[in-house]
Amino acid sequence: MKEASFYEKKDEKTLHCFLCRHNCIIADGKRGICGVRENQGGILYSLVYDLPCAYHVDPIEKKPLYHFYPGSRAFSVATVGCNFRCRHCQNHDISQGPREGGRVFGEKMTAKQIVEQARESRCTSISYTYTEPTIFFEYAYDIARIARENGIANNFVTNGYMEEAPLRAIAPYLDAANIDLKGFSESFYGKICGARLSGVLDTIRLHKELGIWIELTTLIIPGHNDGEEELRAIARFIAKDLGVETPWHVSAFYPTYKLLDAEPTSPETLARARQIGIDEGLFHVYEGNIPGSGGENTFCHNCHKVVIGRYGYAITEYNLKGGACKFCGSALDGVGL
Repeated sequence: MKEASFYEKKDEKTLHCFLCRHNCIIADGKRGICGVRENQGGILYSLVYDLPCAYHVDPIEKKPLYHFYPGSRAFSVATVGCNFRCRHCQNHDISQGPREGGRVFGEKMTAKQIVEQARESRCTSISYTYTEPTIFFEYAYDIARIARENGIANNFVTNGYMEEAPLRAIAPYLDAANIDLKGFSESFYGKICGARLSGVLDTIRLHKELGIWIELTTLIIPGHNDGEEELRAIARFIAKDLGVETPWHVSAFYPTYKLLDAEPTSPETLARARQIGIDEGLFHVYEGNIPGSGGENTFCHNCHKVVIGRYGYAITEYNLKGGACKFCGSALDGVGL
């Protein structure tokens, strides 16, 4: 265990955690919503420091990050726990384990050892992913700092609910983030995720303000967040608040965990969502979880030719030179292109 950061004493036995936007009030002997930060005698501890439950080498496209060192390898790491309770979580066995059964588990591995593994695997970056990196902030921060010293980049795959102070603290070491914008209504976030849309939007804007490269992902769930008005609202938010160059990934849903009453997303629905983003002026809208649709390719926003071709997580063609389109010379926004 390690003493947690970003908390203060509310009284002798009660603590107030400021790591994420839930701002949990935690009584002695209890844990926060995430299930992995516990008040022990008036001190808040992280129960998952140096305790990853999963680590693996992935293509960066799996995150998905399409404009961040495309074609590179990312060393992915996670601990158990999450501050959301998404009814459709595909990693619910590790994200919800501490909340549903009190189980905290993993393999002892220091921050330095994680970076060494990333170097040995010839990874360009370390991805904090699979669960929510906010809840293992202290561990992620120490890994990211050592990674930066060793020339390895860092990226978060996140639900976008970190509070302002911790995000500002880790920003100097955070190069990119793929942020889930799961829907665009407070009712959806409350019912499906156990959170507030307003907090997510504030965190997304702060990433942009801090100069962190961001890409957004929306899992399109039939009957829940696939209405044209909602999708158009997301696209307009991206264009207005973040910039039309910000990539938007619309991904196909498959029934899992507790959300089994919704149908899988059809290719037609996904193509419609992508077209809505394009109609609203976004340069780069991608289709995910349906390989071979053609919506995985990166097109030049000027001449509209394919500058990065993809099939699934594989790069099939690369028509960039110095970060610019080889056909017309227009620059592509991103990092490490």
